[in-house]
Amino acid sequence: MQVAPNGRIFFIDHNERATTWIDPRTGRPSSIPNHIAPSTTSRTDLDQLGPLPEGWEERVHTDGRIFFIDHNTRTTQWEDPRMSNPQIAGPAVPYSRDYKRKYEYLKSQLRKPNNVPNKFEIKVGRNNILEDSYRIISSVNRVDILKTKLWVEFEGEVGLDYGGLAREWFFLLSKEMFNPYYGLFEYSATDNYTLQINPCSGVCNEEHLNYFKFIGRIAGMAVYHGKLLDAFFIRPFYKMMLGKPIDLKDMESVDSEYYNSLLWIKENDPSELELTFSLDEESFGHTSQRDLKPDGANIPLTDENKDEYISLVIQWRFVSRVQDQMNAFLEGFNALIPPTLVKIFDEHELELLMCGIQHIDVKDWKQNTLYKGDYHANHIVVQWFWRVVLSFSNEMRSRLLQFVTGTSRVPMNGFKELYGSNGPQLFTIERWGTPENYPRAHTCFNRIDLPPYKSYQQLRDKLVKAIEGSQGFAGVD
Repeated sequence: MQVAPNGRIFFIDHNERATTWIDPRTGRPSSIPNHIAPSTTSRTDLDQLGPLPEGWEERVHTDGRIFFIDHNTRTTQWEDPRMSNPQIAGPAVPYSRDYKRKYEYLKSQLRKPNNVPNKFEIKVGRNNILEDSYRIISSVNRVDILKTKLWVEFEGEVGLDYGGLAREWFFLLSKEMFNPYYGLFEYSATDNYTLQINPCSGVCNEEHLNYFKFIGRIAGMAVYHGKLLDAFFIRPFYKMMLGKPIDLKDMESVDSEYYNSLLWIKENDPSELELTFSLDEESFGHTSQRDLKPDGANIPLTDENKDEYISLVIQWRFVSRVQDQMNAFLEGFNALIPPTLVKIFDEHELELLMCGIQHIDVKDWKQNTLYKGDYHANHIVVQWFWRVVLSFSNEMRSRLLQFVTGTSRVPMNGFKELYGSNGPQLFTIERWGTPENYPRAHTCFNRIDLPPYKSYQQLRDKLVKAIEGSQGFAGVD
């Protein structure tokens, strides 16, 4: 008589070299433990995931594992069919062979410098991470030092940096650098998520150009060390980095109202609007007139010159007002990543290189996960884990990913390209501890230690509390 990993008793017939759930003394099957009975999947869980596709049924195997029946094809499978629903699991990964080829070429050209220390130590306080990092990074005169192994330490915390703390440093620093509260960046007119350079940053911070150079260095360090920034910029930002012209179409995703106005001018005769080659520019409640070209206030807009007008408006809106800030940013960025290497990417690829994928595809995540400590893809606890992940919002999935890997971003080609401290390292779930323990993370190895919980709800509660209370390391990272 033995006990299976799920807690159910089974019996070994050494004569036949076979195992069975049937008790030879009574002829009856052993009972299924309460924690894996069908009732453990709560109605809340089902509501969060939505109904199964038409013709599908969920059942519990005699060993407690959940499986699914497709009555349309008369087949069974372990994987929840809702994993294939992009509305639940997230969009598919936009795999790009061309991008991968470019990325591999970039990495091959970013050679490690000679005659520098083995590592660059960064000791910062969590509550002062922006100023501490600015002081440390800006004081470096020889930029090659920033290309050495990063060794990050948070003041007052125990934790050895095998790569996880460095990723967390980039993640937390991104939150501060790009926070509109500091006046260096602002949200675009379309949403409160994509960022653009604040043209009035000099009013908010007299040292703003030094900060933009610092931010450029951080962005360059992230690309060099294969890390991601926790921010997304408007498309014209990436085009400016590449030195590419910005056109009317680029404005649509940034300021749709302004775009529609310019589009109307382009498609109609604007003479009756009585506009000139000047604009009203507002700054902190004060409005001033800005000429788009010399003596622009006295040049009327006509059907003949409207294309020039549109071009000058776009140049003013995206380029001329923030040119000094972008120049400072590029001075810092290009010191680590030469312009010739940056320009092999287009603006879409550059966004993915710097910031990764915004949405998380759970199916891709699951397909690129390793299991240890007698866990496997069909283990009941693992099934519960993925069901919890499916029930999470994209934001909560990002927080789980950040808890385990140190970053909330997914590399361009998906989870198969996750990196750990020693190179490529898939997301890993390992059995550890007892049901009383909370899950713990090893960010340098992209591994979560998941105790063998007794129910779906217990796993969900413990995991959520671990994620929400994860800031700071105690022991291994």
